[in-house]
Amino acid sequence: MYVPFDRLPDEARVWIYATNRHLSDKEVIAIEQELIAFLTQWTAHQQALEASFSIPYNNFIVIGLNENKNLASGCSIDASVHFLKQLERKFKVDLFDRMLITYKKDDQIKHLALHEFKRLARQGEFSKSTTVFNNLVQTKRDFLSNWETLAEFSWHNSLF
Repeated sequence: MYVPFDRLPDEARVWIYATNRHLSDKEVIAIEQELIAFLTQWTAHQQALEASFSIPYNNFIVIGLNENKNLASGCSIDASVHFLKQLERKFKVDLFDRMLITYKKDDQIKHLALHEFKRLARQGEFSKSTTVFNNLVQTKRDFLSNWETLAEFSWHNSLF
């Protein structure tokens, strides 16, 4: 069952998928419609899942799930991955590149391969005060407070 993102509790589980490119406003509107349709019927063991999404900066898809109501199952997680793979094909975007670092530079969202970010960080192109996105956060609370952060406060710190 789809609910607005702000109605999810702070302890809701989140999955964050970085896009490999900026999505247009038109693409975001279409993706929002598809996400609402998917989340409206998303279930685990025939029980509706209370879920929502956010598309921050037109560069991420965040799916949130209120596990106080029902827990995700292996099959429901598989269904969400299958759905996201369909979005990838339809919108020609990569959502599963875990070797992609997303950061902010001059108020723009940028993407670099992990090895390239690491190389440039060690050459001084980035600092520990570079704004990065920690897509490993697991709750809505952490998403809201620790997802967009300075590299020194994230796992990215190990790249310097």
